[in-house]
Amino acid sequence: MSKDAVAHTSVRPATREKREQILKAAVEIFGNKGSTNGTLADVAEQVGITHAGVLHHFGSKQKLLLEVLAYRDQADVAELAEKHIPGGPELFLHLVRTAIANERRPGIVQAYTVLSSESVTDNHPGREYFEERYTTLRREVTEAFHLLCAQEGVAEPETVATAAAGILAVMDGLQLQWLLHRDVFDLGEASEFAIRAIVNGVLHPGPTLESYRHD
Repeated sequence: MSKDAVAHTSVRPATREKREQILKAAVEIFGNKGSTNGTLADVAEQVGITHAGVLHHFGSKQKLLLEVLAYRDQADVAELAEKHIPGGPELFLHLVRTAIANERRPGIVQAYTVLSSESVTDNHPGREYFEERYTTLRREVTEAFHLLCAQEGVAEPETVATAAAGILAVMDGLQLQWLLHRDVFDLGEASEFAIRAIVNGVLHPGPTLESYRHD
């Protein structure tokens, strides 16, 4: 959750309710129209307030989009135990289910892809959100590998941290390709294949790429 989201946990109930309404409307608007074509005016109209009213609560479209991403993360785990992504082998299945769910919300995937790319620039308002997100996810995927290796009786290789980063990179990279060519491949299927390949590569390392060279 972003600092802005945390800060608003102590606001008045009426204000919190209005923010919730705006976020739900924004998820629908940006989910259907994308982050570029969806406007604050669209969100305001759906909630029954003015454009200025939306800005009063979120400050800018960019900040609203970041809050939408945080809201999506919360919604994805709302029905899970402890409102948190699972650990161990179940985490890898959760990541696949997330990819499948993302096929139904291309506009939100677009917003995530654009904002995550822009966050590497200086003073971008989303930098902290994405740094925290990747740090947290790398740690949780690494911990899932720890549990899986122990469960399978496999000596944990030194590649676990690299594999964790690789899974996140593959998921984000596939989302970008899918946004450009949605009719070419299935996002859920491709994500499942890549995650399974990386998990199996950690548990049962195969030959190095150099072994396939034929000089």
